[in-house]
Amino acid sequence: VPAVTLATVLPMAWPALRREDGSVLLGLQNDTASGDLSRDLADTLRRALAAEPGNPVEARRAPVDGPRLQDLLDLDAPFVPEVHEGFAFWLPEGEAQNASAEVTASLERADAAAVPTVRLSGVDAAYWCEVPEKNHLRWVTTVPEERLLDALARLHAAGESSLGDEGTRLVGSFRAHGLTVPVWDLPSTMSAADTEKPAAAFAERLDTALAATTPLTAEERRARAGLTNRQVTLN
Repeated sequence: VPAVTLATVLPMAWPALRREDGSVLLGLQNDTASGDLSRDLADTLRRALAAEPGNPVEARRAPVDGPRLQDLLDLDAPFVPEVHEGFAFWLPEGEAQNASAEVTASLERADAAAVPTVRLSGVDAAYWCEVPEKNHLRWVTTVPEERLLDALARLHAAGESSLGDEGTRLVGSFRAHGLTVPVWDLPSTMSAADTEKPAAAFAERLDTALAATTPLTAEERRARAGLTNRQVTLN
């Protein structure tokens, strides 16, 4: 079975690419034609595996009766994201000189727009990001959205939703691929290493808040409404 790598974006915004060695790159950050991202990705993956090596896969509307991505993957297999400094992983090692001018230009544009990112080691799926003027922590969660927002509201109302250091602030969340991702503003002086300890402490507070079963207070409901109003959805 050819190797398949799930990636954020691919050259020329291709949905997928089958390399010359037969391996497949599948782009996850794409506009969905059918409105069902999982079905679109499954259709793209099947077409990529059947494509001639060295060719991209074009976008199309997936058949309504086609499988969804979770129908094709081994859901018990480990999934460990790998963070790269740039998009050189698009090209096999030693093949950069053979890339077309279009692919090279696309890679250069992607590298220029990339946000320096570090995956924290002490908690699961939390990513420190360096952006102009301030840094961010983006924490990908698998907790159901309504339950997570209740817990974050409890912490926010209690003054416990920051990451400890002055200048850190929970600013909202976004949805991506069906997951809720809380986001914190961090001071520009706060590095990924600096974020490890306060993130671990927050994870403990969050576990406690998630276990609470009492109804939200009026103050907690206001905090929850504020978090909901600052939520966006990304594909």
